[in-house]
Amino acid sequence: MGEERGARAACAHALAVLRVRGRALAVASLPAAFAVVLLAGGGTGHLSGAGWDAARWVVSVLAVVVLVAAAAVAAVIARARPALTPTVEIPEASAPDLYRMVQDLAGRLDVPVPSGIALTPDCDSWLEDRTHPAHGRPAVPGVHRSDTPPVLVIGSPFLWWMRVAELRAVLAPVVAGTGPSAHPDIAAARRFVRGLDAAVAVADGPGLDPVRRLAARPVGAVVRVLLRGCREHAAEMERGVAAAASERAQNVDYGLRIVAQEQVGLAYAGWDRLLTRVALPAWRMGRWPSRLDAGVVSALTELSRRDRLAEGFTSRLGERPACDLLEEPGLVDEATSLLAARLFHGGPAEGGPDWVPVDWQQYPDEVVDRKWRTEAARLHRVLDRLGVDRDAEATLARVMDHLSTTRTGEALAAAITAEVSREATARPPVAEAAPEAPGAGERAGHEPPAGAGHETPAPAPDAETGPYAEAGRPAQVPTAAPQQPGPAPHHASAGPEEPIRPQSGPHSGPQSHPHPGPEPAEDLAPAPKPAPPPISVPGDLDHAAWGPGGDALPLFPLQPPRSGRELLADHVTAMVCCAAVDTAGAAPGLDWLDGPTLLVGGKRHPDLAGRVLSLIEDADPEPLRSWLATVGVRPDKPVRLV
Repeated sequence: MGEERGARAACAHALAVLRVRGRALAVASLPAAFAVVLLAGGGTGHLSGAGWDAARWVVSVLAVVVLVAAAAVAAVIARARPALTPTVEIPEASAPDLYRMVQDLAGRLDVPVPSGIALTPDCDSWLEDRTHPAHGRPAVPGVHRSDTPPVLVIGSPFLWWMRVAELRAVLAPVVAGTGPSAHPDIAAARRFVRGLDAAVAVADGPGLDPVRRLAARPVGAVVRVLLRGCREHAAEMERGVAAAASERAQNVDYGLRIVAQEQVGLAYAGWDRLLTRVALPAWRMGRWPSRLDAGVVSALTELSRRDRLAEGFTSRLGERPACDLLEEPGLVDEATSLLAARLFHGGPAEGGPDWVPVDWQQYPDEVVDRKWRTEAARLHRVLDRLGVDRDAEATLARVMDHLSTTRTGEALAAAITAEVSREATARPPVAEAAPEAPGAGERAGHEPPAGAGHETPAPAPDAETGPYAEAGRPAQVPTAAPQQPGPAPHHASAGPEEPIRPQSGPHSGPQSHPHPGPEPAEDLAPAPKPAPPPISVPGDLDHAAWGPGGDALPLFPLQPPRSGRELLADHVTAMVCCAAVDTAGAAPGLDWLDGPTLLVGGKRHPDLAGRVLSLIEDADPEPLRSWLATVGVRPDKPVRLV
């Protein structure tokens, strides 16, 4: 390690951390040292007498107890499994250009090359030590396990939004951190701190029997004392390492890095919006978008259209995207999208009948329309249980009449909350509702009959021939076809308040619901697709190595549980949208920044939320009635429900 600013400070604090370990060993061996002195004095006749004999027995027993306790603590620290971030590992064969770029960076920075590259569904990048034997990584031939360089973890949204030069500039300070990581004192201090942290998780982890839990309490207490003793030094050591890496990286693309940092903040904003507004509704419906990284490009492109401060960002799309450094960007995107659903929502690790991938082309049909009709059906079931006009059909007028005649909607909101909780405990947590079979739901407002068939989702387009063949380009999203005959919406060009429109091509244009019949020739014999890259250490998602007590999935929930009033507003809005689709020729659509949206004449209507709140909170239906009349919605007509 060179003499950059912070390098010496990092080494000094690393030695301070190691001194804490040394003092702990000294304290543990002190009774044994006294026992050795007393035994030696008795053997030579210098310390004889009844008092010295008693002292020898007491100190010897104390030394044995302390040594056994110290050995137990050391064994727990050594055997504890440090937390490991779940990632999608990228073998060198699947991304040779990316590995060459990282190796070139390491050569220009004169630091060791990272031992591997992995992707995480987050807007961050860091180095992660995976040399612990419990992590299961094979050792490098001829290199001691502790001397293996860390793995470079890259945020997957960076690869799709950033250009190659921008990614290289952003990764330079991160790769430069492999230099301090190779210093023996810093590496030893980090291993010690990680072992202490993992030992605390073991002591507090669930699943221990009463005997082990009783034995783990003193171990956890000792480990916490050691952690408190080295916490400040460990933090200062990491600050020194970061300062040294940053100073070394100033000689590589420093000017471009300043510009690229703007893209980091923009990517974070777009990624957060995409997860909370677009992906989360799909996850709740048992669907996981399989191209989240491609979607963030579309979300940020839409942001650049709406926000004048972001003008000029779309011109970057003409440059080579960093995802071109991957051999199979579509497969990597699919793997990171599934991992994102696992981390942020707690979905299964693999697909199944209740956990189906959905393409952006299918999102309006498979997610938006299904979500609205599921919530509308739940709303009418709750009204039936509350005894509100039981014989009435499932119409919007029934909902509006009830809310306009009650002083508050608290009772209905509480009933919906209870219904949602009941459904969540009665079925797997990932699927919010099963789709109805074609022709089911003739009696609107009642639960579908048991054994109703499932709608088969359309297959996702191939990664090489579908709308994602051009990696790093905005994904095209069509709107769903109207459910009832009506005036066809006019698809105007995208404006400041409109969702992204599909362009001409084999995958553009409205898509109707799946129907039986012969498929095109290219769909009958799709080209075989290789399996997605494996998620590294998949067991980490099921182990209690994520902190005290063992965190349950989802590890990082995106939003707190919705309140009763929010659930009521969502359900009433869904009922309004169903009525608009069935009676006014509207269509469900996808807005990259706001998620599911209603399109009337090809345009969004963002003023619907305020009118629904007026009905719920003030029992005033007039604003909503005026909007319905303007759009041409007939609230007295039954709607099709799930």
